[in-house]
Amino acid sequence: MPENNKDHNENGAQPEIKDVLSITHHTVTIDGATIHYTATAGTLVLKEESEKDGDKKGEWEGEKPKATIFFIAYTRDDVGDASSRPITFSFNGGPGSASVWMHLGVLGPRRVLTDDTGNLPQPPYRLVENAYSLLDVSDLVFIDPVSTGYSRAVAGEKSKRFHGFKKDIESVGDFIRLYVTRYNRWSSPKFLIGESYGTVRAGGLSGYLQDRHGMYLNGIMFVSTILNFITGEFDPGNILPYISFLPSYAATAWYHKRLPDDLQGRDIKSLVAEVEAFALNEYALALLKGAALPDDERAAIAERLARYTGLTPEYIDRSDLRINDNRFVKELLRDQRRTVGRLDSRFLGYDRDAAGEHNEYDPSYAAILGSYAGTFNAYVRGDLKFESD
Repeated sequence: MPENNKDHNENGAQPEIKDVLSITHHTVTIDGATIHYTATAGTLVLKEESEKDGDKKGEWEGEKPKATIFFIAYTRDDVGDASSRPITFSFNGGPGSASVWMHLGVLGPRRVLTDDTGNLPQPPYRLVENAYSLLDVSDLVFIDPVSTGYSRAVAGEKSKRFHGFKKDIESVGDFIRLYVTRYNRWSSPKFLIGESYGTVRAGGLSGYLQDRHGMYLNGIMFVSTILNFITGEFDPGNILPYISFLPSYAATAWYHKRLPDDLQGRDIKSLVAEVEAFALNEYALALLKGAALPDDERAAIAERLARYTGLTPEYIDRSDLRINDNRFVKELLRDQRRTVGRLDSRFLGYDRDAAGEHNEYDPSYAAILGSYAGTFNAYVRGDLKFESD
C-alpha cells in the first residue's frame, strides 16, 4: 500500500502526507486512428500557508496539507509540445458525486458497455473502448472534489471546510492551479466540462480561476445544466419548473408512445420545439394568471398539456395545471404499474405501491449504479494500478 495510507510511522507519529501517483500506458482507437496515451491516477496534496501562534504569532511556519484530491488524467503521447495542447477538466455534480459518470459514461477512453437504449447486461460488467472520447483532440483530467471518490480532508481537518458553494469552488480551483503548474500546462487552451451541479461549479470556477490565480479559460461545456436552481424547485408559488420541465415530459411521453398518433408520428426535435414554444407563451401566461384564469382557458390549457404529456386532462386539472417531476414519472405509465426513470426517462421500474403519488426510487439510477461502481473499482486497481481501500 502507498506510504501515506499507513496510520502511523515507526515512531508513532502521523506519516508525511505525499502525492500518490500511478502512471500507466494504453491505446484507444478513435475515428479509425490508434492513439497512444498515458494515464495518471492518484492524489495530489492541497496545502495552505500556515502562521505560528502565541509569542511568534504571524511568523510564517510553512505549508501544511489540508486535503488530498484524487484525479485521473489522460494525456496523448504523440504530441511534440504538450504545453500547447488543449486540456479539459471534468467533474460531475450532486454536490457529493465523484466524476465516474462523465469519466466512464461520456468522455474517457473507456466506457461502460451498454446497448443503444442504456440497458445493461448482467454482471460481471465490463468496459470497452470509447470511440466518442475527446482524447483525440484534448487531454482529459477527471476530478473528485473533497469527500467524493478517494478525495479526503487530511487527518485533523474538518470536511465541511471544503463543502458549500464557495469552499467547493476554491478547493477544486486550487487543484486545477496545482495540476496546471505541476504538469506545465499554463500555455494550454483550458476547458471545463461540468454536469448537473457541476455546471454551477464550472461557472463559479471561471471567475475564481481568473480572480485568484490569473488563469483564463478558453471554454466551458455544461451538461444537464442547472445554473438557476429556482428552475428546478417545485415549490408553492414558483411556476418556473413547470415551464422548464414540460419539453422533457413531452420527449419522455413520445419515447414511451403515450402521445396521440399525430404527435407520435412527429420527429422528436420538431415536437420538442413546439412544446417549448407553448411552454414559454400560452402555458406561462396561464400560470401567471393563477386563480384569475377563466374556466374556458383553463380547460383549453389542460387539453394541450394532456396532448403533450400523455396524462389525462382530469389529472392535470386536479394538479392545478402544475405537474411536478416526481408525480410525472409515477403517473405516465401507472396503468402498466411501471415507474419512469428520473435521471434517464428511458428506464422503467416497479414500485411496491402502484397507487402511490410519487416514485419510490429512480430505476435509471438503480440500473447503472452497480455497473459503474463495479467497473470503476476493477479498472482503477487493475488497469491503472492505483491502490486504496
